Amino acid sequence: MVGIVDYGAGNLRSVQKALEAIGQPARIAGDPAALDGCDRLILPGVGSFGAGMRELCARGLDGYVRARVKDTKLLGICLGMQFLLQTSFEEGEHAGLGLIEGRVVRFTEGKVPQIGWNEVTALRTPLFAGIPEGTRFYFVHSYRADCADAFVAARTEYGVDYPSAVYAGNAYGVQFHPEKSGEAGLRLLHNFCTM
Repeated sequence: MVGIVDYGAGNLRSVQKALEAIGQPARIAGDPAALDGCDRLILPGVGSFGAGMRELCARGLDGYVRARVKDTKLLGICLGMQFLLQTSFEEGEHAGLGLIEGRVVRFTEGKVPQIGWNEVTALRTPLFAGIPEGTRFYFVHSYRADCADAFVAARTEYGVDYPSAVYAGNAYGVQFHPEKSGEAGLRLLHNFCTM
């Protein structure tokens, strides 16, 4: 069972439907007790970093996620990926979960936000098993990860070469939306559920 963390700001049902499409049962829950029985966690997200982290903390889910990632695989999607890092500079400076060393910064290059399909390259980790180099995924974001190469699971070019997937220990994150990325997105979710 995959637990989809509900803190009031995410594409919850679309993530659940994508998991159902690959035969993976999933539970949407904002109560840690309801997430305890799940062997994987997904932290989705849309909206702004500061508001999202405030909701996560107000519900006690920040500490819960930090504790669970010690022995449970976690996938952050879009804003959920950004939460995994230490700091964001969206509308001020805000602390993240600190699971991955790095920060979240605004694009200063190209048209902002990045909306649409873009190539994902330099693929690392079992998250991308069976996914060809240069596969296109669907993005919607104005801020991007800035972290050391040791934490980069994939890269994308959008005015600048930036980390579009990150990882450290049991924490994985993707800036794009696998639940909106067709067969490649479903393959990535399958990989997450089975690795």
